[in-house]
Amino acid sequence: MIRFNRVPLGNRPKAGWRNNGNAMRRMNTKTDISIMAKRFLIYRGNSSLSKDTLLGRFPQIFYLCLENRDDTDVNFYRNQYMEKTWRWFGPQDSITLSMLRQIGVEGIVTALHEVPSGKVWSLEAVEARKKLIESQGLRWSVVESLPVSEAIKYAGAERDRLIEDYKTSLCHLGQCGVKTVCYNFMPVIDWIRTDLQHPWADGSTSLYFDRIRFAYFDLRILCRASAEKEYSPEELAQVEVLDKVITEAEKAELVDSIIVKTQGFVHGNIKEGDKEPVRIFKNLLSYYKGIDRNALRENLRYFLSAIMPVCEAYDINMCIHPDDPPFQVLGLPRIVTNEADITWILNAVDNRHNGLTFCAGSLSAGSENDTRVLAKKFACRTHFVHLRSTDALPGGNFIESSHLAGRGHLIDLVRIFERVNPNLPMRIDHGRTMLGDEKKGYNPGYSFHGRMLALAQLDGIMAVVRDEIENNCQLS
Repeated sequence: MIRFNRVPLGNRPKAGWRNNGNAMRRMNTKTDISIMAKRFLIYRGNSSLSKDTLLGRFPQIFYLCLENRDDTDVNFYRNQYMEKTWRWFGPQDSITLSMLRQIGVEGIVTALHEVPSGKVWSLEAVEARKKLIESQGLRWSVVESLPVSEAIKYAGAERDRLIEDYKTSLCHLGQCGVKTVCYNFMPVIDWIRTDLQHPWADGSTSLYFDRIRFAYFDLRILCRASAEKEYSPEELAQVEVLDKVITEAEKAELVDSIIVKTQGFVHGNIKEGDKEPVRIFKNLLSYYKGIDRNALRENLRYFLSAIMPVCEAYDINMCIHPDDPPFQVLGLPRIVTNEADITWILNAVDNRHNGLTFCAGSLSAGSENDTRVLAKKFACRTHFVHLRSTDALPGGNFIESSHLAGRGHLIDLVRIFERVNPNLPMRIDHGRTMLGDEKKGYNPGYSFHGRMLALAQLDGIMAVVRDEIENNCQLS
């Protein structure tokens, strides 16, 4: 049994309460702390770790050494398992906060979407959004995203000023008690799909990536210089075949799917209504001429090193989102694609506030990635979990699969995170379009009924895992 020295009385959490980093809520001290201690010891099975090592690796777990107890001096405060969160797009979202509370959502993942990328989030605006969420009995659990400006990524002349503004926004979030910030470092374009309504046999639809159609966009619509070098002879031949049958309407839909509809609502560079989106996109690509993977990595290190003092001061956890899809596209470097990339980032700025958003969907789209292996390795530096899954298909294609199937292995992931780093905010991601969702104008991937189904599925998985843990089932 691991034993720590007793904590001085003045430094202990108040009896009967636990601190999840953002709020104080009621808990059953003896029961919940006992379960947490058992859970930790079952998984780690290692009595040689020091207190400082444990706290460094498990920053979201708070320990309490109880007086008048002879069985153990190590126990842990924690939340009731994963926090069920939902991405909400602000007051203009037709899916209301009251609807979300009724379906079991506990925390909200959102941003000040009305503030342009690169501008400061004012303290007043952050406070107002937080109060709005709390007025419905919910919590602002995660910021997704506080966008990183392109000039920070490619190290433009205005980089330092933009970083200072970013730090100011972080300060305002910290002052309001919003402590988890999801962001990405993908150049120019966020997540990529070629079909936003790919049909399933049951009548629902989901997101899909077709490599040949994406190559067609790159080679025939974008007409990027030397793009043909990034595709195989077989792929180039298939593009030629597609060129003979694709319609103008299909070309327009391809542009809309790749660089418009999936980008604007996530603080993207192009939004619906922009004229000549292809020209705008090509101009953005030009800023990354000469920026390779090593250069982009160093620009990320520069950014993280600059903001870490603010994160330390306000206990803010930054969690980078993997690239989606996790491979190089459009001649752009992508640096968050696999185990080696994640390891580099966490080591480059080795601070517990520099962490990961574990997106099972993004990572599972990479054929080399096993999400279970990655979860076991990086759970201790994960601050936020996205639970969705993909199925890899022949030819480099992939589809967003059921949350109970695919290469995401979500059941195993819940088991891993609940044992190694419990108390994390989790949101289901990219649900199917179903039961009339297609008529509501929801953002691509962010349907109501499809995500509600996925939340119910994950809720069931979490209940089973909770039962396993409380009955001391071993992790295989």
